[in-house]
Amino acid sequence: MQKKSKGKFLLIVLFICSINILKGQDKFNIEFEDLKYRNVGPTRGGRSTTVCGVANEQFTFYMGTTGGGVWKTLDGGLNWKNISDNYFKTPSIGSIDVFQADPSIIYVGTGSDGIRSNVIVGKGVYKSNDAGSSWKYLGLEDTGQIGAIKIHPENSDIVYAAAIGQPFKSNNERGLFKSLDGGNSWNKILFISDKIGIVDIEFSPENPDIIYAASWKVERKPWTIISGSEKGTIYRSVDGGKNWIKKTDKHGLPEGDLGRIGLAIAHNKPNIIYALIEAKKNALYKSTDGGDNWMKVNDKPSIGNRPFYYSDLFVDPQNENRLYSVFTYVNVSEDGGKSFSELMPAYNANNGVHPDHHAWWIHPEDGSFMIDGNDGGLNITRDSGNSWRFVGNIPVGQFYHISVDNEYPYNVYGGMQDNGSWRGPAYVWKVQGIRNSYWQEIAFGDGFDVVPDKDDSRFGYAMSQQGNVSRYDWKTGNNYGVRPTHPDPDVMLRFNWNAAIGQDPFDNSVVYFGSQFVHKSTNKGLTWEVISPDLTTNDPEKQKQSESGGLTLDATGAENHCTLLVIEASPLQKDLLWTGSDDGRVHITKDGGNSWEELTKNLKQLPEGSWITQIKASNKNKGTALLVANDYRRYNYTPYVYKTTNYGKSWKRIVDENDVFGYALSIVEDIETDRLLFLGTDDGLYYSLDASENWTKFDSKVFPTVSTKDLIIHPREHDLVIGTFGRAAWVLDDIRPLRAVALNPKLVSKESHIFESPIAYLASYQQPTGSRFGGDALYNAENRKYGSMLTYFYKAGEEKNKDSLTLKIFDGDRQIRTLKTKAPNETGFHRWYWYMNEKGVNRPTRSERTGIAEPGGVTVKPGTYKVVLESKNESSETLVDVMTDPRLEVSQKAIEDRYNYAKKLEIYTQKTSVAVDQLKTSKKILSIYKKKIEAKAKAENKDLLKKIDEHSQKIEKILILFIGKEDKRQGIVRNPESSVLKRISSASRYVRSRPNGITLTEKKLLEHSYNDLKEALEQTNTFYKEHWDKLKAHIEQLKLSEFEEIEFFKLDD
Repeated sequence: MQKKSKGKFLLIVLFICSINILKGQDKFNIEFEDLKYRNVGPTRGGRSTTVCGVANEQFTFYMGTTGGGVWKTLDGGLNWKNISDNYFKTPSIGSIDVFQADPSIIYVGTGSDGIRSNVIVGKGVYKSNDAGSSWKYLGLEDTGQIGAIKIHPENSDIVYAAAIGQPFKSNNERGLFKSLDGGNSWNKILFISDKIGIVDIEFSPENPDIIYAASWKVERKPWTIISGSEKGTIYRSVDGGKNWIKKTDKHGLPEGDLGRIGLAIAHNKPNIIYALIEAKKNALYKSTDGGDNWMKVNDKPSIGNRPFYYSDLFVDPQNENRLYSVFTYVNVSEDGGKSFSELMPAYNANNGVHPDHHAWWIHPEDGSFMIDGNDGGLNITRDSGNSWRFVGNIPVGQFYHISVDNEYPYNVYGGMQDNGSWRGPAYVWKVQGIRNSYWQEIAFGDGFDVVPDKDDSRFGYAMSQQGNVSRYDWKTGNNYGVRPTHPDPDVMLRFNWNAAIGQDPFDNSVVYFGSQFVHKSTNKGLTWEVISPDLTTNDPEKQKQSESGGLTLDATGAENHCTLLVIEASPLQKDLLWTGSDDGRVHITKDGGNSWEELTKNLKQLPEGSWITQIKASNKNKGTALLVANDYRRYNYTPYVYKTTNYGKSWKRIVDENDVFGYALSIVEDIETDRLLFLGTDDGLYYSLDASENWTKFDSKVFPTVSTKDLIIHPREHDLVIGTFGRAAWVLDDIRPLRAVALNPKLVSKESHIFESPIAYLASYQQPTGSRFGGDALYNAENRKYGSMLTYFYKAGEEKNKDSLTLKIFDGDRQIRTLKTKAPNETGFHRWYWYMNEKGVNRPTRSERTGIAEPGGVTVKPGTYKVVLESKNESSETLVDVMTDPRLEVSQKAIEDRYNYAKKLEIYTQKTSVAVDQLKTSKKILSIYKKKIEAKAKAENKDLLKKIDEHSQKIEKILILFIGKEDKRQGIVRNPESSVLKRISSASRYVRSRPNGITLTEKKLLEHSYNDLKEALEQTNTFYKEHWDKLKAHIEQLKLSEFEEIEFFKLDD
């Protein structure tokens, strides 16, 4: 492909980067100060692949995940921090090891050892010398998946990496690697072949030069997985890996091909070693002589299952006979593996722990303290597994798809790997954050796409594996299956693990579902008809899923092939459907399925058989669509993204390896302009502001390096909603500023500019459900801030902090608010929040006012307001629509009443404040003069001093009428006496909360406020008319000058 020249056209979030806003212009720096992504949860789900604790710091441990990077806690799991962001090239973690003699030294091998069809490939080894605060990359990039990383217990410079190898291709960079210089260089000390890797290693606790290594051949193709070969076995070295002895059936191991092997050594008796071996008959083996000879101990199903996915053993460090087998469940043996029992419940229990276990750590000095990592997250026990605490505050969920509804606030939907289908809020009108409890699982199984019904989002469609799809009711749980069938009972339907589903934009009762055919229902899934021929290659060699797995069959449906992945209906042209398959075929129908046209050959440069991951039909032009394909399952990490404008007759490639890093997974075009696009890859999130001519990655300080599976723009709120495969769901609130710059790049050449604003809701807020005081362990995802969100661009000058910005709010021609702030230090996008109130008045108080900021006042009425942003040399404006809470029915009368009565009360408050300020000033003046008189002429002015005291007391009595007594008593004090301020505050609370307009109650409260204020003002006026002027004149007659007679000095000769 002839590559176009690339002029740099990019914006960057939070992290500063040089850019060209227009070709030919000088470069300058831009950042998004506040325009950043919010992680909205949930914290349920996310495969934990490795855990490691610190022996001498019982509250410090680390977790690695299959797609969410490395996390650390310092307080036993109450708080967690991702420590791999900004450093790691991949979020897929295979193994973590901490050097226990100096826990600041950590090594991490990337690439999860669970070789699923959706596995994320690793990119080598990292090291930290400061407990994870920073990392150094150590190479081994092509090793793919690293099953184990082990540090020599006495020398942190000696480290071993067990490399399984690339999962999708034979390669030489696999086997066992050793470094003697802290990872600066590596030597391959055990290599079997380009197809055989090392999956596990163990040291002898008595002599770290005695090493045990397990070799494994695993081959992953899009349609199958093969585990096992004649070269799979256990190797032993007694000299640190210089020489190796291969163990065979002559030493007691099983005959024939061997698959994955899990090793475990008894730390209290190092000659005892266990091996869980995949073979013709899977079994547990044991050595009692340091690995020289082996014997079969147990071959019952209780030893474990699915060895390609998990095959791990762990021995209690104080009890060589207590053995844990970690697989779908966790089973424990108390007799050296002869028998096993289930350690923890999963299903049908109130205290169940998520199944599918991949990670396990036992404290080396306390076998009762263990950490379990599984497909649902992390669990901790400190009593040998009798009880478990789920760590519910790490957002590492793995979403396949993402959807939204149009509720207020709107909800995010999606299915997560092995964690069902979920519904949760994009933001909440509650105080604090988005809690995990606000998310609801609405369907069981591995979750994939969730499609809320546009007629009523209480209902919708949720998918799970093997083509299972249900019609859900999230309120009641009254779900029922609607999986399509074929009218011919002899036709076997093939459904992808992540099958295709689509709702018709013209008829909400019509839904499409994909097998190798397109199925159509006109009654929301109750009945189906087939409207297409087989739209795949129907290759019989790729349809042997019943044989998938190798030595141990694993026909879960994850390898189903020659199936449809995409069914996309055009929102502009009825009966126009696009389809894409997992074997590279693309079709279109313009007549609702009566005829189909294949478009595959029109996609130039796309390797035959690639996965067609997404097709997005344009909402602007009928024949236009975007297509995302990838081929990483065949070791091709090149991104493929295409665009057609003529119904697929020709396609333009708009993304290739020169544009982005990694393979492409998802795309979305802005709903208003085709110049703004967002692209998800296995490396993170990119965007284009010039119709795909140039692409820029969002910096990992704002959006993480994570497999970005799906993208959608909310049609009402213009938010970008993102589903990731390892960091849960994210929201970028309001993409209008990016849209504006895409349409007019010159906007960011101005000194300042304010952008179109989203609707601002006068929403009613609640306290959070459950406990208001959740402490640290209760997860609170970042909520959207209250108020009218105003986004502006500012170009910082050389003299930072010298400029200021002013925001003026107008209701028609009436200016109702003026806000000021210092200008930002950095050029970029920033956010300002207006709390939808007018300029207020000062509240009466005894204390002296120190602030100069304009006080906030009465809440504005719903309507449209003009907002003007002023900087030193620029002025720009936008409009803000303020609306009532859409969940409430509020009459216009109620709106007018509340506003008008609130304004009356504000006038009362202002009168009170002015009167109180005057009285305070008068009292202060008397105090000043009293001190002067006492200092200069106390004896001759006793009567005047007495009058000053009397008048000060009169002022205090009037102040009490306004604002109550000054109570200096210790403790919680309450004065029963009323005051004007109390009257106004009480009336204000009632007025603000009336849903249907002002009632007799509020009128009476207003009357009480008025009467008390009137009485207090009359007493104030009486005081000043009858007493103040006389006292003032008396005081002014006194000669209280501070000047003294001057003496002239002369020195005699």
